[in-house]
Amino acid sequence: MDAELAEILDSIGPRLRALRRDRGLTLEALAEDTGISLSTLSRLESGKRRPTLDLLIPLARAHRVALDQLVAAPATGDPRVHLKPRRRERGNVLVPLTQYPGRVQVFKQVLAHREPRLVTHVGYEWLYVLAGELRLILGEREFTVRPGEVAEFDTSEPHWFGPADAGAVEILHLFGPHGDQAVIRTGPSATS
Repeated sequence: MDAELAEILDSIGPRLRALRRDRGLTLEALAEDTGISLSTLSRLESGKRRPTLDLLIPLARAHRVALDQLVAAPATGDPRVHLKPRRRERGNVLVPLTQYPGRVQVFKQVLAHREPRLVTHVGYEWLYVLAGELRLILGEREFTVRPGEVAEFDTSEPHWFGPADAGAVEILHLFGPHGDQAVIRTGPSATS
């Protein structure tokens, strides 16, 4: 086995452990979810067992990551952009989709349950729900935003958003740092 392959295989165990811990899962819960024995999972994470496809595929499914992310496969000349998720508190994931300083920023977020804490800051936000239900608190008002629905608001108003229930919610989150507002076009303009 060449050194590069050995390095890739050796890095899988710590990555599996980090994924499991980031999601707040015990080895027992992961074993139940994947059907892989507790001892096998422990040996994989500690590097005492080499990973095989029949073990990695159910683990990738359980952690909701692509297999190439799980093994950190080297780039193969694929022209597609491979986005790097940023993990926040347990169960929360933030994936930056744009990187234009001073302009509207776009993120895909998975938000886990957390206690509401109203905040204010300069800007304007748009939230599009992909899956789950979003609870949005704006000052004294509260809304439930469902898949396919959008909410927009000025962030100088006290606000908080997160899952409407114990499950996670997945959203597209656009943030305009300078109070940018959306321009909505619904048909041909009157000047055409």
